[in-house]
Amino acid sequence: MGKMIYLDNAATTKTAPEVVQAMLPYFSELYGNPSSVYDFAGRSKDAVSTAREQIAQVLGANKDEIYFTAGGTESDNWALKAAFEAYKAKGNHIITTKIEHHAILHTCDYLEKQRGAKITYLDVDENGIVRLDDLEKAITPETILISVMFANNEIGSIQPIKEIGMIAKEHGILFHTDAVQAFCQVPIDVNECNIDMLSSSAHKINGPKGIGFLYIRKGVKNRSFIHGGAQERKRRAGTENVPGIVGYGAAAKRAHDTMKERTDKEKELRDYMIQRITTEIPYVRLNGDPVKRLPNNVNVSLQFIEGESLLLMLDNYGICASSGSACTSGSLDPSHVLLAIGLPHEIAHGSLRLTLSEETTREDIDFTVDRLKEIVENLRNMSPLYEDFMKKMK
Repeated sequence: MGKMIYLDNAATTKTAPEVVQAMLPYFSELYGNPSSVYDFAGRSKDAVSTAREQIAQVLGANKDEIYFTAGGTESDNWALKAAFEAYKAKGNHIITTKIEHHAILHTCDYLEKQRGAKITYLDVDENGIVRLDDLEKAITPETILISVMFANNEIGSIQPIKEIGMIAKEHGILFHTDAVQAFCQVPIDVNECNIDMLSSSAHKINGPKGIGFLYIRKGVKNRSFIHGGAQERKRRAGTENVPGIVGYGAAAKRAHDTMKERTDKEKELRDYMIQRITTEIPYVRLNGDPVKRLPNNVNVSLQFIEGESLLLMLDNYGICASSGSACTSGSLDPSHVLLAIGLPHEIAHGSLRLTLSEETTREDIDFTVDRLKEIVENLRNMSPLYEDFMKKMK
């Protein structure tokens, strides 16, 4: 096996060297607790404040609207659970979609079964996009929250967030978006999009794992999520993860400053890869919107192929890929996202997600597609279903 080709950046990214360098002093030199009153601890407190400002600038937000968490899953849980508790006197209805990350879907399931919430799960079109008419029709006088992800983690489709935000605002409903995949991959202005809450996670943008944030617009009622201290303005208790927070701030600034150049390159390579796969491999389908998609996302379904076998054989060549969300990689069930866009089980099982980074090269793409062609041909030659299909075609 030669060099590793890492094409699973939707699952996690490599922490950038300059991000690591920014974090290092806060492990062993500037290790003070930000809540302490002496000057040494004040250095940590200042670093947290700087990171909060760096992240807020990316969103067009105020730094006091940024609350640090342990990651995107916690942020999603906080947004839904705390908003439901804060606004349940008004109503108990939440609208979301069938293609959300499980951090949203499982939280909605909990709220429905344990807290008495009513949940509407919107269908999406064949490209994974929410129909605005369906959203309008789903709103009731009891609707208190709309939660629609900014961009899908599996198929990369980008939702009409600005239009959804406008609908929510017109009806006086809170709007939350899971932007874990979109933050610093596409421009986001929380005011322009009328976003009230937004979730994100550092390790998707070359930052460290174990740190995220929840943006909460000033004026939104949102109960404390973790009790026990005054950190995060008394809403999320616990000593701050200063190295992680510093790393997230550095990663956000880095990703924002390089966004156009980086994503232009990713789009060019993404489209080149899609073109090669869809023209050189028969019986393949591109999943997700062909235009309104994340700049680094390629997701295809390869008919007559089992996804797990495909991933193992790619791994033999040093190619790291996935069949969907890393959070469900141990599941034998087909992706709920692919089923929601109308794929039958047998085709959904043969899905492949390839997500690029700024380090991906054209040579990496060519090597991957060349190996993919060989693997698909070999697997299909061993497939009775493919053999029967070809006989019928003749």
